[in-house]
Amino acid sequence: MAYNEKLTARIREALAHLPNVEEKKMFRGVTFMVNDKMCISAGDNKIMCRIEPSIHEQALKRKGCETVKMKGREYKGFVYVSEEGIKTKKDLDYWVHLALEFNKLAKSSKKKKK
Repeated sequence: MAYNEKLTARIREALAHLPNVEEKKMFRGVTFMVNDKMCISAGDNKIMCRIEPSIHEQALKRKGCETVKMKGREYKGFVYVSEEGIKTKKDLDYWVHLALEFNKLAKSSKKKKK
């Protein structure tokens, strides 16, 4: 599983102030779960953010941003941001903020124990 340790550390630091963050190896990288909901992932040379679908098109206008596509399907509300789009702390913080804002609204996919 190839992922960028430096990028992962940057995200970990950006989320350090939050109480309920869990790291899981998935999506060929490290996914940060916030409040049991997928929030942001670090890959080999980009991040994947789960954002509010209503701002998806607006987000695509930012440098290094593109829609997540898997098996030929586009996923509205999921974007990749290349290293070019997250060079500075301010750039990364922008994406972390968008992901955290949507996280408040997102539903948890965690299975409830019976």
